[in-house]
Amino acid sequence: MDLFSRNSWRGFAAVLLLATLPLWCTDRYVLSVATSIGIFVIAAISLNLLLGYTGQLSLGHAAFFGIGAYTSALLSLGFDVNLGIVKLVIAPKPVWIAFAGAVVVAGLSGWLIGKLAFRVRGAYFVVVTISFAQVARLVALNWIDLTEGPMALNSIPPLSLWVPGSGVMPLATKAAKYWVVLVFGIAAYLLVARLVHSRIGRALVALRENESLARSVGISVTHYLVIASIASAAIAGCAGALYAHNVQIVDPDVFLFVYTVTMVIMVIVGGKGTLAGPVIGGILFGAFPEVLRDVARPEVQWIIYGAAMIAILVFLPQGIVPALGRWRWFRGRGAAAVPAVSVVPSVRAGEGA
Repeated sequence: MDLFSRNSWRGFAAVLLLATLPLWCTDRYVLSVATSIGIFVIAAISLNLLLGYTGQLSLGHAAFFGIGAYTSALLSLGFDVNLGIVKLVIAPKPVWIAFAGAVVVAGLSGWLIGKLAFRVRGAYFVVVTISFAQVARLVALNWIDLTEGPMALNSIPPLSLWVPGSGVMPLATKAAKYWVVLVFGIAAYLLVARLVHSRIGRALVALRENESLARSVGISVTHYLVIASIASAAIAGCAGALYAHNVQIVDPDVFLFVYTVTMVIMVIVGGKGTLAGPVIGGILFGAFPEVLRDVARPEVQWIIYGAAMIAILVFLPQGIVPALGRWRWFRGRGAAAVPAVSVVPSVRAGEGA
């Protein structure tokens, strides 16, 4: 199910509804929650590129999220650190330069991990990604001269916008932060959609479905997996940078394993390998805890949360979006709903890179 397909007017209606949320909802708490959900939806979209389209389970994806957050925070605040041989001094940079730097550094980290990790498969790949995230967290926790360690980086400036006649205006209101996240969420969605519908996307799906066959028709496994890793890490770094400038404080907890688990839940419950899956899963399981907050005690909330997730996985094993696609098809609305199960067609022999 593609929210932005030619026939999907529902997708455009949903985007319009989300865009007007601050106009008819003035509750600052609701806008803050919606902004946080949007950030994790972007992170889930990035993970779906690996998990959904290449079949590689990365359980260290929070590392790219944290690298983006710390890089953008450090560049916008400025820092000086003694590297032993030389002292590195970086003056505070404009927030958008810091933001771009975060995306680049996260993407380079994805390239490095892709080069190393994609030489192995299965459990070995999972161990490499988890280890990378743990190392990143330990660096953030113990390199106090650079990251302030557990004391966290504070007073991170918000993103800003240049307005003709008024100069640079900080995007510090809840509504402004929400719209910024929404814009980047749409951009991340369209970028991944463009990628998976391209020759690269067809190669990735071919590798996911039958790696041996893909190799036999000349598809370079490492090359395409590294491309996916770079794009996935860069988008996750973008989400991390948005997080840093939204909450304006970053500590080593951004590398916690629970963040990766949250992303995995959003992707699998929504429907891995579909464009709309991480969006639907992210909104559902991002808002669900907030809905339960007013109707159940904390310990009961987690029981309901876990039971709901298990129920969805048992009755809708492929996720919500593919199930909706099959339901529409069985309702006789035509074969147009079938692509919900797989957004891109499988690559046959001779159709690869």
